Amino acid sequence: MHTLRRLLWPFSLIYGLVVGIRNFLFDKGILKSYSFPLPIISVGNMSTGGTGKTPHVEYLIRLLKDEYRIATLSRGYGRKTSGFILVSDPSGTHMIGDEPMQYHSKFGNIMVSVGEDRVDAVKRLMMMSKPPEVILMDDAYQHRKIKPGLQILLMEYDSMFRNEPLLPAGNMREWKSGMKRADIIVISKSPNILVPIEKKRILEQVKHTPDQKVFFSFIRYGEFVRLNAEKQGMFMSADYYLEKRYTILLVTGIANPAGMIAHLRRLSDKIEILTFPDHHEFNERDIQIIKEKFGQIANPSKIIVTTEKDAMRLRNPEVEIQIKNLPVFYLPIETVIHHEQEVFDKLIMNYVRENQKHS
Repeated sequence: MHTLRRLLWPFSLIYGLVVGIRNFLFDKGILKSYSFPLPIISVGNMSTGGTGKTPHVEYLIRLLKDEYRIATLSRGYGRKTSGFILVSDPSGTHMIGDEPMQYHSKFGNIMVSVGEDRVDAVKRLMMMSKPPEVILMDDAYQHRKIKPGLQILLMEYDSMFRNEPLLPAGNMREWKSGMKRADIIVISKSPNILVPIEKKRILEQVKHTPDQKVFFSFIRYGEFVRLNAEKQGMFMSADYYLEKRYTILLVTGIANPAGMIAHLRRLSDKIEILTFPDHHEFNERDIQIIKEKFGQIANPSKIIVTTEKDAMRLRNPEVEIQIKNLPVFYLPIETVIHHEQEVFDKLIMNYVRENQKHS
């Protein structure tokens, strides 16, 4: 891996030069950024994934949905379609992508949209008979053509002290100088218990400007949910599986499953792991691999566990029918803001209210 990174290093320098010039042109107004007369909040990161964008967008949805008409806008990574789509009855993640499918499944009273051309997508949303009052842009930190009113940058706690190179040798999308565009920086996936001295150490590493607000968040895991059985109330306490001495086969296709693995290992030491690439669309061969791996587990008390995002892709009709007889569960997650949740919430709400006055 280190040899490959050394070979790719020259390409990272070229990539960094292109990204640097692009950002300079946007900063100087040579390349045009569009502003819109309604609150637009962007949630993004500077790496290729794994910072927890989806649960943070869901946090904002929960915070705002009872007072405002919310629309999410995603690129729809991994979908087989193109162009602008306002989700109504999606046939699967191949149509809209896994994150939009998750928003649609969990929040039926919001507008979920996808579109590569986000400027065009925002214009289309604003032309609706009942346009959204707030737009949440998912994974849009590098999308400079729209200038959001509030820019939230996520930085993963575990990667704070890594000197990660730019793509393709590493996982960074742009130089760290790009942090200056953020209004709010959230250190995501931090420990559930964060002592003041550790918080101070991280803040010194972030080197934020006086105008930037920095918050810490962590992931809270819910109860096991049987795939496609929410309506039946099939929620199970994790202690149930621990007491029954179940062996867990973790099947996941996300950028960074380390947090999920650590959580399950706190529950049981009998865990098998089967990983796929990020945003992987499961096919018949993959299901066969899962079945074979599951069949090799000697313990008759065994279950398959996956992430909530992976569950969206396992619900695709052509896949779901192949796993309907397997005990597949997923673990919902949600973001919790450390200590300063009221401050964070007030900051978001004040921005939306102030910009609603001008829209």
